[in-house]
Amino acid sequence: MSAEPTEEPQLSDVLQDRRDKLGRIRDAGIEPFPHEFSDREEIVAVRGEHEGLQAGEETTSRHRVAGRITARRGHGKNAFIDIRDGSGQIQLHAREDVLGPEAYALLVDLDIGDIVGVEGTAMATRRGGELSLAIDHWRLLAKSLRPPPDKVHGLQDTETRFRRRELDLIANEESRRIFQTRARTITEIRRWLDERGFIEVETPVLQPLYGGALARPFTTHHNALDRDLYLRIATELYLKRLIVGGIDRVYELGKDFRNEGVSHKHNPEFTMLEWYEAYGDYEKTAHDLEHLVAEVAQRTLGTTKVQRGDVEIDFAPPWRRITLRQAILERSGIDILEHPTREALAKAMGTEPDPNEGWGKLVDGLLSRDVEPGLIQPTFILDYPVELSPFAKAHRTEAGLVERWEAFVGGVEIANSFSELNDPDEQRRRFEQQAAEIARGDDEAQPYDEAFVEALEQGMPPTGGVGLGIDRLVMMFTGAQTLREVLLFPAMRT
Repeated sequence: MSAEPTEEPQLSDVLQDRRDKLGRIRDAGIEPFPHEFSDREEIVAVRGEHEGLQAGEETTSRHRVAGRITARRGHGKNAFIDIRDGSGQIQLHAREDVLGPEAYALLVDLDIGDIVGVEGTAMATRRGGELSLAIDHWRLLAKSLRPPPDKVHGLQDTETRFRRRELDLIANEESRRIFQTRARTITEIRRWLDERGFIEVETPVLQPLYGGALARPFTTHHNALDRDLYLRIATELYLKRLIVGGIDRVYELGKDFRNEGVSHKHNPEFTMLEWYEAYGDYEKTAHDLEHLVAEVAQRTLGTTKVQRGDVEIDFAPPWRRITLRQAILERSGIDILEHPTREALAKAMGTEPDPNEGWGKLVDGLLSRDVEPGLIQPTFILDYPVELSPFAKAHRTEAGLVERWEAFVGGVEIANSFSELNDPDEQRRRFEQQAAEIARGDDEAQPYDEAFVEALEQGMPPTGGVGLGIDRLVMMFTGAQTLREVLLFPAMRT
């Protein structure tokens, strides 16, 4: 683990100085960690109320705000102090003749990073016209016993930023913007689905049998039941059982967990949206996905266009559509359907495949290696081999393929969809094929789930389903280059 360089003796002196100040504050009879500061206003609201204030203008409008001290200026009997809350920053104007000598001395002795609550009247400074509060009361709300990151350079060390996100948020405006955008994105996604009659549900995170994706699970043990359970890798199978039960439009937005590597686009826990709509198919879901993303971008960012590096990405529909076969052929020169066995495809690729990799895995490898990095503008890749899609319906016209698409933006997959398989006998056969892959050594294959097959035997209408990766979508919306930028506390190697 790397850390920001510090000189330990100097840091020790700073920490001791802050501890000494804490002692003096308590000796003065002041509680440095009070219980509350009620009825405060957000700073952004105060700024909005006085947006047109002229230089030198004073008001009788009183306000009560609180925040962390970020800067202090002035000397003698006047001081200017900047404080920031979660909404914005404002300047405080403190005068000894208003506060009194003792209260003023304690205030100007506070440290950068201390949290205070204040009351005062709005004014604009004569020089510069900066909106300020002329304060007549203040209260210490929390004494900061450690110095904040350097206010000029921010927090630059990436390891420290991700491990100590609280410091990153204190120091870096851009990090605060990213997570505000993430929150608004999730709010707008929910709104879009709710307005169209979808019902949000919660399904088990601890599951007796994992499924719904090709991935390795995390395993845990329930002591009272004396049985192993799995952290879910997807919500798919439970949600489709709700379609069987008559909830025709259903979605879940929450965490999934996959025991896989950590990279710029992978984290072992991640946020997924899955939705299912009865009587739809993968053409309907493609239409809905591109319109959902475009509308959420417009409402969240104010535009459907975002800058990612030196490229402008436009989420406005319609998105490009191309088959998996054609995309691989264009990028690699290999026609996968002309090489229908693992041996033939491996020979065309010029590689010796891992014994655990079947034909479908090789096709997926071609997609990841040759096609995916070039998919910068929003693109649907359609019609996948059945080996890669155990829950998708067979293609209506192409033998050996299923009705499935994946959506890519910025060289990253953000969503996946099927015309959902609803034939219980075919689903049972697909599970048996996956069992053969498990026997071959594929620890990401889908285990047999008899409870799900029995649910399908009750009858499930034609259904379209979508899985949308929230973390990756937020990467695209914010221009972040790695998943860690959009996760508050990403998984890190020790």
